[in-house]
Amino acid sequence: MSVKDRVLSLLHENKGAFVSGEEIAAGLCVSRAAIWKAIQTLRAEGYEIEASPRKGYALDGDTDLLSAAAIAAKLKGAGEGLRLLQYPAVSSTNIVAAEMAAAGERDGTVVLAEEQTAGKGRKGRGFFSPGQAGLYLSILLRPKYSLSDSLLLTTAAAVAVSRAIEAVSGQDAQIKWVNDVYINGKKVCGILTEAALAMENGGLDYAVVGIGVNVFAPKEGFPPELREIATALFPETKSKSGVKNDLAAAILNHFMAYYRDLTAKTFLPAYRERCFFLGKEIFVLRGNAAQKATALAIDDHFRLVVRYPDGKEEALDSGEVSVRWR
Repeated sequence: MSVKDRVLSLLHENKGAFVSGEEIAAGLCVSRAAIWKAIQTLRAEGYEIEASPRKGYALDGDTDLLSAAAIAAKLKGAGEGLRLLQYPAVSSTNIVAAEMAAAGERDGTVVLAEEQTAGKGRKGRGFFSPGQAGLYLSILLRPKYSLSDSLLLTTAAAVAVSRAIEAVSGQDAQIKWVNDVYINGKKVCGILTEAALAMENGGLDYAVVGIGVNVFAPKEGFPPELREIATALFPETKSKSGVKNDLAAAILNHFMAYYRDLTAKTFLPAYRERCFFLGKEIFVLRGNAAQKATALAIDDHFRLVVRYPDGKEEALDSGEVSVRWR
């Protein structure tokens, strides 16, 4: 861990209270000059740090920026040992993670960002990712599973996000098959899993699971095209509770626990419980065509089982269609 990250971790532990530069330097076994340099770098990244000649340094109690150090301290079980890489802004955490994968980066690397300038959604759509409002992360994996098991990564992530949201915000989270998480009838999280095949064996060379959560309401509000369909966990534009780091750690802890034994599908009951449109009328979309159907169930392979008006039933997988709920 860098000096900067160690300083940030210490300030997070004492958020809102002053810690003397001499105490920080002694605790980290570095010079006062190194501490000053780390503080300047943190301020440039957006952290509000007050300095007092007599008291030392204090991280603003209202600060809710991401901190790899703070997240790492909350990881446990299967989540321990993840490599966390934090950026103020990137084009897309999925793009960065994929580039790292191609360069040989290891399984369990997590890319986190405060902002995405070219966030990616399904089918080439963009993902609205304004600065300081959301949590954007991608998990680089090298799974020893077949391509047919890749859907499990997305569904495991959906349950992990749902459970993390419930723990951090106290709100009920629901899943819109196959990769969106909703609260109060609106989308709060999107998940995009991308993978590359290993040519020698036809399995997965790597997979990247991208997760974007609307944590706070954007300062300027959602764009007009999203106002009726998107929401945030909290209506405020900032929080005093450090919920982004809590949320990130909870997501990673839950997801990695599922990932370590993915094909056991221990998260299937939780996924089924949260699918909010089962038993309701939906539209199955194929190209420009929309076909009316009734959503019946999620089968053991996480496919959506539907019944059409003529009585015919079909099990849909994520590679074929998307589902529009009304």
